[in-house]
Amino acid sequence: MPFAFFGRIISAPGSRSGKFLSYKSIADDHPLRAELFSIDQFETHAKNLAEKHDVSFKRGREKLLSRLKENERILLRAYELLNEAGKAKRRISPAGEWLLDNYYLIEEQIRLAQKYLPKGYSRQLPNLVR
Repeated sequence: MPFAFFGRIISAPGSRSGKFLSYKSIADDHPLRAELFSIDQFETHAKNLAEKHDVSFKRGREKLLSRLKENERILLRAYELLNEAGKAKRRISPAGEWLLDNYYLIEEQIRLAQKYLPKGYSRQLPNLVR
């Protein structure tokens, strides 16, 4: 369910009883306003992740363009929700502000990928096995 994060109902963290948080209670939370990783921390984290994965060069399924379309829908929904939050004068996280400011650039890149990437392109890419 790709829109679960942006939907009206989200599972409460650590909840096994099936309790849900309302969209309103999530929307009223204060956004995170700190840097998560420095460049050095990000590089270290990326290296650690890479060491935990094996790569296969066996031809995989064609999934790039369908995933791009799905991600486009999710990003559009996030953009719409952030616009609604801005109109309601709610605080928006720096990442949300960035998305509002740069959504047109993301749309442009999606259009270019849809136009120029051949249909079988993702079958030629390596796949993570583990």
